[in-house]
Amino acid sequence: MTRTRPRIASRLLPLGTALLLAVAVVPMAAAQPRPGAAPEGAAAPPTGNRILAVVNGDPITQAEVNSRSRLFALNVGMGVAPEILTRLQPQVLRLAVDERLRIQEIQRRRIGVTDTDIAEAIADIERRNNLPPGSMRNQLRNAGIQPRVLFDQIRAQIGWGRLLRQALGPLGEISEQEVADAIASRRAQEAQAEYLVSEIYLPVDDPANEAEVRRFADEVIGQIRRGSPFPVVASQFSQAQTALGGGDVGWVGISQLDPEVAGIVTRMPPGAVSNPIRVAGGFQIMTLRARREGGTAAQLSTMLTIRQIFTPFDRPLDPTAPTEQQRAAVERAQRLSQTLRGCEQVDALPRSSDRPTDPGPIRLEGLNPPALRSMLGSLAIGRPSQPVIAPDGVLLLMVCSREQRNLNEFTPDAARQQILRDRVELLSRQLQRDLRRRAVIEMRV
Repeated sequence: MTRTRPRIASRLLPLGTALLLAVAVVPMAAAQPRPGAAPEGAAAPPTGNRILAVVNGDPITQAEVNSRSRLFALNVGMGVAPEILTRLQPQVLRLAVDERLRIQEIQRRRIGVTDTDIAEAIADIERRNNLPPGSMRNQLRNAGIQPRVLFDQIRAQIGWGRLLRQALGPLGEISEQEVADAIASRRAQEAQAEYLVSEIYLPVDDPANEAEVRRFADEVIGQIRRGSPFPVVASQFSQAQTALGGGDVGWVGISQLDPEVAGIVTRMPPGAVSNPIRVAGGFQIMTLRARREGGTAAQLSTMLTIRQIFTPFDRPLDPTAPTEQQRAAVERAQRLSQTLRGCEQVDALPRSSDRPTDPGPIRLEGLNPPALRSMLGSLAIGRPSQPVIAPDGVLLLMVCSREQRNLNEFTPDAARQQILRDRVELLSRQLQRDLRRRAVIEMRV
């Protein structure tokens, strides 16, 4: 049976928080010992900066691969002992080659990824990890990681997403008949069980490398089973587009999975992580997060659309001695809370920070802390909240809409997004294979 590729997260090729999940936990490194102190008796790590591979004339150095290995090892809690970095090197090098091919293709097609794009992405990582602005570079250097490695990852992710949208062309248009067919197919499967799964896909580009990829997959699985977060590992190493969402495939029926994968998933208990599963093109590692039987009752949830106005403070707030800028920011927020009416007025305001005014749909029941959930649940539509003062700034919130929605319903929009995600996944793998086939790659290890 031809496989229908699963979902990629909440929407096509997100360029915001999901895109940056792969690097959003870098500050964990700050809690680790300074890299370089190897256990007694351990083999010394490579000290030179020799060239490990040349990709269409562009070199990939030992230092780059070491930095990438440290980034992954620290994120998943493996530590940075030399023997660990040595085990990671073959797979990290292959990922670096694929990334270099993507960047070269992005440049060849003149798809722009500006320094501003990179700076905004870094600022988003810092904000979501409660780091001071501009501190990411020092965090990376203190962990023994070259900042350029992170910047190249972000550049490749943003540029590849833009490239795929451009290359999709007419295939990005989904007809009403295709949507109707997808909904009919889903309804025909309503009596069957569904599985909430995540995946890690490791390609085997050369049959000679299959044993090596299998060994790496075993290493990854062992680390996950010892407690490393599956989404972090997926975002670092999976070559499926679901990596952008931490490997999240979503709820799927058995017919949407490769037969080899389906045969394993149906026998897995929730929470289990599979052994490597050989599929066309590589290996898949699956985790089963939940299972539901066919005919599951409607899952009603309250969905909100909101607007937020955030004004940052010039320095962390000292409630006993606020600065003039902090007083002015709070006074402005108080005036706005009394005068703003309707989300259109919020949209018309000049932006006061890099936080998006519209953060997208929000599920009320999933909001924390409870005080925030209670406030947004009771706030009148189109009326701003009272100013919410935090150490880094002052926030106003406004609810634009509030509606009950069946999260289990397969809507026309959901069908359209699934078809589009399937096409993007297929296109991404085809393009990556074509780039490797046409490339001149010299491996020096």
